[in-house]
Amino acid sequence: MIELQDIHLSFADRVVFDGVNWTIPDKSRVGLVGDNGTGKTTLFRTILGEVEPDRGKAVIGARKRKVVGYLPQDVAELEPLPLMDYLKQRSGIAEVEETIGSCETSLPRLEPGSCAYHETLRQYEKAVSRFQGMNGYAFEAKAKQILRGFGFREGDFTKNCTDFSGGWKMRILLSVILLSCPDIMLLDEPTNHLDTESMEWLENYLKDYQGCLIAVSHDHMFLDKMVTLIAELSQGKITLYRGNYTHYLQEKERRQEILEKSMVRQQEEIERIEQFVERFRYKATKAAQVQSRLKMLEKMEIIRGEKANRTIAIRFPACEKSGKEVTVLQDVSKHYGGLKVFEEVCLTLYRGEKIAFVGVNGAGKSTLFRLLADVEEPTAGKITRGLNVKMAFFSQESAANLSYGRTVWEEVHSVGSEANDQERRNLLGAFLFSGDDIYKPVSVLSGGEKSRLTLLKILLLGSNFLILDEPTNHLDLRTKEIFQEALLQYEGTLAIVSHDRYFLDSLVERVVELRDGRAFEYRGDYSYFIEKRRETQMNAPVPVKEGEPEDEAVSAGQKGYKTREMKRLEAEERNRLSRRLKPLKNELASVEARIAGLEEVKKNHEKELCLPGMHEKPDRIRLLTQELQKVHQELEDLYDRWADITERIEGVQS
Repeated sequence: MIELQDIHLSFADRVVFDGVNWTIPDKSRVGLVGDNGTGKTTLFRTILGEVEPDRGKAVIGARKRKVVGYLPQDVAELEPLPLMDYLKQRSGIAEVEETIGSCETSLPRLEPGSCAYHETLRQYEKAVSRFQGMNGYAFEAKAKQILRGFGFREGDFTKNCTDFSGGWKMRILLSVILLSCPDIMLLDEPTNHLDTESMEWLENYLKDYQGCLIAVSHDHMFLDKMVTLIAELSQGKITLYRGNYTHYLQEKERRQEILEKSMVRQQEEIERIEQFVERFRYKATKAAQVQSRLKMLEKMEIIRGEKANRTIAIRFPACEKSGKEVTVLQDVSKHYGGLKVFEEVCLTLYRGEKIAFVGVNGAGKSTLFRLLADVEEPTAGKITRGLNVKMAFFSQESAANLSYGRTVWEEVHSVGSEANDQERRNLLGAFLFSGDDIYKPVSVLSGGEKSRLTLLKILLLGSNFLILDEPTNHLDLRTKEIFQEALLQYEGTLAIVSHDRYFLDSLVERVVELRDGRAFEYRGDYSYFIEKRRETQMNAPVPVKEGEPEDEAVSAGQKGYKTREMKRLEAEERNRLSRRLKPLKNELASVEARIAGLEEVKKNHEKELCLPGMHEKPDRIRLLTQELQKVHQELEDLYDRWADITERIEGVQS
């Protein structure tokens, strides 16, 4: 159990916690939410004892000492040890193994029956008992299971921890926590450095966790699956909502409606009392009643609405129309020396599409986006840009988006745009950069501020092709929702990499998976992709050559033959395309029939106007001319409509 008792904490003039009281029972599953900067990470550090509150205290485990596993949001430096040795050291297994080895070495040298012999034997038995309790004999097998779940390969198990990148180091720390089986897990943004496969594996693993789980996460789907209680930290207070994140959003809206109604009723009551007091203030016979009502007003606790937090305002400007084919990749390959990232990728991105690119870490998503953005050149193949395409690229690395030597204002001012200085300042305010904030060096901005500044620059560019590599990593849930809505309204073409499954599911209509150096397309939303990928994985046979490890075998699809299930899936895809095409083809036939009818009317009218003696019928000429103008206008509209339907049919078929 965790108990927070009247915790107050301030930094300078900013109140972080204003009397937080919260009892968290064992086996709770809590999602801690709140806007960036409200103090979620500080609350974790207060529970751990790393931050001393101004008043109050945090108590962990009233009866017995609890083991706490904490995953920080920031990347930590790891000891220069091989990965498996590091896991053993951090979990405590290495220390127990060392004690057992030391005792086994000492016992044969000691005199049986001596005090030293008995003391060493006692230490040995205690260490063996502890080793068994820690499931030490199965430690390596369990460690490998967890590491594989997070995407590590066999060759990584002996690799030095310092050789891994920041994202992989966070996975190592998460592995340590899972291996230690703590009573309490405090996870600060656990999904930030995980690909979708690793996230799904972690969710399945945590389903069986029996301890107390408290997670800070900006991943809507993770919170929906993992927690049964939402704790919202806002204005120094904790407010609890039973249920997952979706229920929290619904319940918060309902509570706000009730609060607003209560405020209205209270205000009406106050006005009624004040009118009575004003009316009878100077009447001696009503003096007692007036005093009574004045006391009522003094004792009344005023209901106040929740103070609205400032929110970012994102709206992409109308963009110039590009050609139908925005980008075409023909047999594109990319190698770095002997490392082959992907081979012979063929792909076409069409105007107005919103496409998600997914795959495990290292599959080549960021590399492909750098090729799309002309930051790098392909090793082989050709990338063709469509007519009138104007790109904007959001890199996963903030240093590639921003110049750290500039201030916020200098960075915004450097963007070539038709916007004047006042319009740029207005945009900065809409993106929560106001006052002296605009003179801050870019280098001191938080991750969220850097992301917002990059998005602001993209808005100024007025592009019609957005290439966004993990744009939501540092955005809080509210900002993410606003950004998602802006992208839904965006008129241009969108290619996006994101590990936020909820964000993608509501946004894209096509998914491209990079796997085994190839690109696989799924024409549907993210949920459709997950469903089809799962079916394919379950049904695809994995032939194994003699002497070949199973995990290196090539799947049936790559071998060139098809299973019955694969054929069924292809037939299902054909039926799905047929269902999508049928209404479009019906609409096209209707338009073509109307065009044929109007063309016949046009032909007859023009023929009549050429008849001899028609000049003697001015009224008839006027009527035919007016009707021809209407026919011309309708035909122009119908031909535009015909072209649009044809493009949509081609898009479905491609």
